[in-house]
Amino acid sequence: MAGSQWHGYWDRRRLSVKRKEVSQSENDEIGAGTEKSSPSIVAPDLVDVYEFICRSCVQKPQMNYEFFQSMCVPHALLHSKQSSSPEIASRLGGPLLAKTGFTKESVAQTIDEWCAIGVKLSRKLGFNEFELSLSEKVRIYHYYVPVFLWCKWELELHTLKYKEGEFVRPLVIGISAPQGCGKTTIVDSLEYLFNSLGSHAAAISIDDFYLTASSQAELAALNCDNHLLKMRGNAGSHDLQLGIQTLKALCSLTSSGMTAKLPHYDKSANAGYGDRADPSKWAEVEAPLKVVLFEGWMLGFEPEDECTVAAIDPQLVAVNKNLAAYNDAWHKMIDSWIIIQVGDPHWVYKWRQQAEAGMRADGGSGMTDEQVADFVSTYMPAYKAYLPALYEKGPHGASPEHTLRLDIDEDRNPVG
Repeated sequence: MAGSQWHGYWDRRRLSVKRKEVSQSENDEIGAGTEKSSPSIVAPDLVDVYEFICRSCVQKPQMNYEFFQSMCVPHALLHSKQSSSPEIASRLGGPLLAKTGFTKESVAQTIDEWCAIGVKLSRKLGFNEFELSLSEKVRIYHYYVPVFLWCKWELELHTLKYKEGEFVRPLVIGISAPQGCGKTTIVDSLEYLFNSLGSHAAAISIDDFYLTASSQAELAALNCDNHLLKMRGNAGSHDLQLGIQTLKALCSLTSSGMTAKLPHYDKSANAGYGDRADPSKWAEVEAPLKVVLFEGWMLGFEPEDECTVAAIDPQLVAVNKNLAAYNDAWHKMIDSWIIIQVGDPHWVYKWRQQAEAGMRADGGSGMTDEQVADFVSTYMPAYKAYLPALYEKGPHGASPEHTLRLDIDEDRNPVG
């Protein structure tokens, strides 16, 4: 996909996301008391944990009160309002419900679980679960909770493949998302929820498999005229064997007493150019492990024909050749996929600028806008070349039944 074809694709993507925003806004009526500074996707349904705990506790006498009591939910809150089941169901919604396999009715019947998870995650993220802002409500109840419950269901399906008494290999969930879109937060949230609810999980990033500083310097020297391989990031700058060894070690953690190490790449080392941390400082994971969350900005990318990538950037040809090895190395080890899709890859510039501005505001040494532009430009050819196929077809060899593809807008809110 080159030239005008590529621009046409992203014009259609932006229009598709915009239509989803408009459709969602039309379906969601905002009450008089909602905030004025609301995100582009605003929805009162499935977002107010205060009302939902009240409503569901009255409606479902069999609800697990012990859990909420253990979380110090006030007794008066659990008995303060009344509502019928149809009324609860009529209020439940959200842009990801259908994609994650839920209906309004099924959510109404499991509202205790939704609320319990929402309260736990709100506290983990430092939110006041009874006074959530509209953006916090959307992020928790329209995004993180349904995605977690989809992952939880994937784990159940995975476990059913094994006979009773057999050791169950951990489920590997691949999360592919552009830089700056909130990937780290959602992965941390999923890891926290799995662990807090009794299913041991560990997260690893493709960033942790970058080459050592010395090996990266050798790669840059061999490609001295290629700015895409001068720094870490693109295909070719990862230690594929380290990734294979790590994923296999994690997948072997099926019985107590076994351990595995998680490699770590220190981006602040080597005067900010980065280097692999000393193995003695790598975190250790204990068995039994149930879930591996494997995330990366280019996870799922597949090589295109040489003419296509050369039309986008001639220097991408070398990267394209390197990419061919990634499927055999990593992708084939992934059981389930989450693809977080954006309407325009150029949003990455804005997101990275926001992150760096925040670092500077906190007294850190964040990059300037000019430095961000230069940094992100080394990734943009790959986005242009590989995202269209990933979004249209999904990862190579991935089962559609075990792939969750969701769209977010420029404010990182889910739109469908």
